[in-house]
Amino acid sequence: MTKPSLPELLHAAVTAVGGTERPGQVTMAESVAEAIDDGSHLLVQAGTGTGKSLGYLVPALAHGERVVVATATLALQRQLVERDLPRTVDALHPLLRRRPEFAMLKGRSNYVCLHRLHEGMPQDEEEGLFDQFEAAAPTSKLGQDLLRLRDWADETENGDRDDLTPGVSDKAWAQVSVSSRECLGASKCAYGAECFAEMARERAKLAEVVVTNHALLAIDAIEGAPVLPQHEVLIVDEAHELVSRVTGVATGELTPGQVNRAVRRAAKLVDEKAADQLQTAAEGFERLMELALPGRLEEIPEDLGYALAALRDASRTVISAIGTTRDKSVQDEDAVRKQALASVETVHDVAERIVSGSEWDVVWYERHDPRGGAAYRHSGASLRVAPMSVSGLLREKLFADRSVVLTSATLKLGGDFNGVGASLGLAPEGTEGDDLPQWKGVDVGSPFDYPKQGILYVAKHLSRPARDGDRADMLDELTELIQAAGGRTLGLFSSMRAAQQAAEELRVRIPEFPILLQGEETLGELIKNFAADPRTCLFGTLSLWQGVDVPGPSCQLVVMDKIPFPRPDDPLMSARQKAVEDAGGNGFMAVAATHAALLMAQGAGRLVRASGDRGVVAVLDQRLATARYGGYLKSSLPDFWYTTDRNQARKSLAAIDAAARQAETE
Repeated sequence: MTKPSLPELLHAAVTAVGGTERPGQVTMAESVAEAIDDGSHLLVQAGTGTGKSLGYLVPALAHGERVVVATATLALQRQLVERDLPRTVDALHPLLRRRPEFAMLKGRSNYVCLHRLHEGMPQDEEEGLFDQFEAAAPTSKLGQDLLRLRDWADETENGDRDDLTPGVSDKAWAQVSVSSRECLGASKCAYGAECFAEMARERAKLAEVVVTNHALLAIDAIEGAPVLPQHEVLIVDEAHELVSRVTGVATGELTPGQVNRAVRRAAKLVDEKAADQLQTAAEGFERLMELALPGRLEEIPEDLGYALAALRDASRTVISAIGTTRDKSVQDEDAVRKQALASVETVHDVAERIVSGSEWDVVWYERHDPRGGAAYRHSGASLRVAPMSVSGLLREKLFADRSVVLTSATLKLGGDFNGVGASLGLAPEGTEGDDLPQWKGVDVGSPFDYPKQGILYVAKHLSRPARDGDRADMLDELTELIQAAGGRTLGLFSSMRAAQQAAEELRVRIPEFPILLQGEETLGELIKNFAADPRTCLFGTLSLWQGVDVPGPSCQLVVMDKIPFPRPDDPLMSARQKAVEDAGGNGFMAVAATHAALLMAQGAGRLVRASGDRGVVAVLDQRLATARYGGYLKSSLPDFWYTTDRNQARKSLAAIDAAARQAETE
């Protein structure tokens, strides 16, 4: 039997999922197959509607080696495991003459821990474990969540939190799950043979396709101890999110509450001298956190340096003591010891990292205190440390010894892939060098006709936005646009404060159009309600720029209040920008403009989600039309028909609204 061709395989897979083969999907599949065959690296921009999941799954399955697919969102993970992979495997089975296995793998804390569920969890204030199910009032929300978790744990096949519907609070889940540091290990745990996390790892070892998330991919790269099975091909979907997810995993944090929790957990397990040393160091750290001012610490103040060094040294002493001291009076001592050790090790590692003062790290102090006053006290104070850049880490860990394919609807910024490539540790495309990963970028386009389906309107007449300034003219413009559109508006704001102010004002001005606001309900409920009623508007910030998929008449106007540059006082972004400038580059374009371009491309992508969609993307920031960097930002957006004529924008919206209402009555 001759080996089936890639077009045959792709046709079978597309037919199986009820889709339509598209030229961009074919080009993508061919490019992915070529990269896998020659062991090279590929960046693929595939617009909405291309069918990119099959564009990479089919050539990966045809190649026959183990592939890891890492995604950013739960929605795509579910789509791959519950829909795309089962149908694709069934369709390709007769042609490949084998049935590839696939599995989902997440971090340990995503699975219910049977030991904690049945034996209880360590309590900070007392020795041993306590039964969280008895401790929580059965009529409370926490008590109800815990009882439902216990019933679900007897029924679930995989113990995965995301399969629990409806979900439970983070507080409830924390009482039945453990981190990798807290885990006793399968060989030492009485429930090791039944462990859901261990079973997921075993399934992954046997699977040809392993679906995971960006965070676990980052942990696998950063921590040195592999958590993913050996694989020959890595495919990163939603790759525009990868750098921020890796940065998040590589960021350390110290708070007074966290340090005090470590003190309480260790106190019963070490001698009095070691416990007192850690307690004293914790008190010194807490006093300084009360005095600190928010912002980046380019140099660690002397008193803070002393406090952190004391915390590091005391933690090291406690870690050694926990390893040698035994106390038979402590119930389930191994579990209590493991949790205490995890807490103290985290404090030690972060304190050590900050004290060491690496030039590649950024340290800053934050206080999240929305209410103010003493009631909030220390819970909002934190000291954070993050890598200046993760590009070197990614170049070293991601692109070695395997073929890597990165794909997203937004990878090409300012007309090329080099900006995103640089953030991933890649030299400009085509650069030669023995130690440089070789890669190429491919834009397979979109099946949508953007110039006919959408308009990009820039409100050039509005005053230039000032930071946190009053924008009465912007609110006037927004009101008129929503009225012309008949509602149907997704409002993307650069800050939560701006979204709240706009919602409050417009609820008074145009009460006939319901306005939903992020944070007033769960994101899922907001999107569901937004899609259900075309007259409704949805306002919000960051997660809405990327997380809304509402095809049809409910979303025919996407508004951006202003270009989403990072805040000037953002410690990490400003440090990265300065580093580029110190190296002789253009820090604003490399960091701030690239950040804004990526968000704007994602935000504009909310408008056209299907071939019948029509609408307007309105940017209420004159700088997109007047500033020198405006061309770079516009070239990162879909190729909509462009105008600065406000009357044209309103007429177009009114016509689109009229057509939608006519269609609703037919």
